[in-house]
Amino acid sequence: MSDRWKIFLLLSPALLVIGGLFLGGLILGLVGSFGYMPQIGLDDVNFDAYRTILTSKSFYLSFLLTFHIAFTSTVLASVLAVGTALILRQSFAGRAVINFLFQINLTVPHLVGAVGILYLFSQSGFFARLAYEFELIAKPSEFPAMIYDPLAIGIILQYVWKEVPFIGIILLANMQTMGLNYEAVARSLGANQWQSFRHVLLPMITPGLLAAAMIVFAFTFGAYEIPALLGQNYPAALPVLAYHAFTNVDLNTRPEALAMAMIISLLSVIMIFGYVRLARRHLRA
Repeated sequence: MSDRWKIFLLLSPALLVIGGLFLGGLILGLVGSFGYMPQIGLDDVNFDAYRTILTSKSFYLSFLLTFHIAFTSTVLASVLAVGTALILRQSFAGRAVINFLFQINLTVPHLVGAVGILYLFSQSGFFARLAYEFELIAKPSEFPAMIYDPLAIGIILQYVWKEVPFIGIILLANMQTMGLNYEAVARSLGANQWQSFRHVLLPMITPGLLAAAMIVFAFTFGAYEIPALLGQNYPAALPVLAYHAFTNVDLNTRPEALAMAMIISLLSVIMIFGYVRLARRHLRA
């Protein structure tokens, strides 16, 4: 028996449990999104749920808001992570301490971080009261609205704070594996610091950056708890809208909730295939 088959057989119990739970839930959700939920009296297979949400203005507003949150958070987190990784790869006094502090919030749950953002940046939070004490504003309510706001600033702040270390650790590991030899060769050939980064280092870390960014985008697009705690009621983020539809007292809205969940899952699959295609194109280049 080959080593590959031995590894597969050793992993098969865990794979069966994980695959069964994931695929089972996905199949049940897909069937329910087609209106077949006999446990609540829905026996006809149809596309009414998809037709309803795809002709709903609130769905498109929620989709745009969710895309804005996920895209903006991913871009900001990626840029900050690249900059931080470039700093942390250098040798300087206190580097180990700063590196530890940089990674420590990976252990903090997203919900705990969201509560911190709420207490710090809300119009009745710490920074609003601090600005009032220093007479920068006449009253705390004049503090810029960053929680429950249309631009979802508080949600984006939470995701950026949480995901910068995640992307940064991946990039830092890539950079440390590569070393400084490639950039040194570029500098010896006349490239300045920016050219060495743009034409040598950045192409080399792009696969890792794309992989981390795709994971962050898919996560932030499908996450529920942060938009539910820090987001506005209308339009709500798409996962929040789906949850409200699923928990509605009118059970006939459940197929619509499952249809929204299927759309979120479809986008995640598209992101995975998009990453694979980009990665293969980058490797060919």
